[in-house]
Amino acid sequence: MLIALYIIGGFVILTLGAEALVRGASAIALRLGIAPLIIGLTIVAFGTSAPELAVSLKSALAGNSGIALGNVIGSNIANIGLILAITALIRPIQVKSQMVKRDIPIMIAASMLFWGLLVDGELSFWDGALLFSLLVGYLSFSYIGSRNGGDSEEIDDSPQKPVVSVLFIIIGIAMLVSGGILFVDGAVDLARTFGISEVIIGLTIVAIGTSMPELVTSIVAARKGQSDIAIGNIVGSNLFNILGILGVTALVHPIAAAGIQDFDFIVMLALSLILLPFAWTGFRIGRREGAILLITYLSYMGYLIVQASA
Repeated sequence: MLIALYIIGGFVILTLGAEALVRGASAIALRLGIAPLIIGLTIVAFGTSAPELAVSLKSALAGNSGIALGNVIGSNIANIGLILAITALIRPIQVKSQMVKRDIPIMIAASMLFWGLLVDGELSFWDGALLFSLLVGYLSFSYIGSRNGGDSEEIDDSPQKPVVSVLFIIIGIAMLVSGGILFVDGAVDLARTFGISEVIIGLTIVAIGTSMPELVTSIVAARKGQSDIAIGNIVGSNLFNILGILGVTALVHPIAAAGIQDFDFIVMLALSLILLPFAWTGFRIGRREGAILLITYLSYMGYLIVQASA
């Protein structure tokens, strides 16, 4: 009963937090003249990635590197194969040229770098410093680019006063973090009850749980017609997961790659690569593309289930 309450309560808090974050972030974008895409890639992406940061830090410090690393890899896979897929199935997503020409290729490059840094079996302090410095550079470049021009979309139902918008963002992020942690704690306890391994828990239950903020936020944004925030949230979250979350976690405590297979990296990178032509074709991710992504993700989940039962 307690586990069920954690899972249900966490999801309710996530939903309310996503609504507040999207409203506040949209209003800030409009008032400051910053393109909603940049807001999605930065503020919203950071907010929805906060549960991953909390879980990865907690797991690494407790010596559970399998959960810490599996959480990030699994979340990046889920963000594209599950969250973006479901969002596109609900409402096709329009994609700006900047996303196709710059942000998705950067996400692909970050994924390749991540895999390369783990060749020696560990993310060290210096690996973390490199990843985090790249995040700072990316955010600075994105902000400068947004100030040089960018189209803002008209938003009708967002709070107009700056202090109210900032308050919405803070409350939204706080609710996403607390809701995400509640959901993950309940899901992990449920998985451990059935004797599932640490790495599998990280790649599946924890990854999906910490990706719930991205799912709810992207669906809310898409339903409001904020496609830039919806897809910016996904791509930005994947970048934050690799550069920010792993960067900060490795700075605090080295992360061992024990239990993570090359196949997991291949799936993560393959989904990132698939996204590029999908987004390039007509600058739109429709229901057909969403269905292909979802089938790919479900196939990967099936593989993990077979591995867990072997």
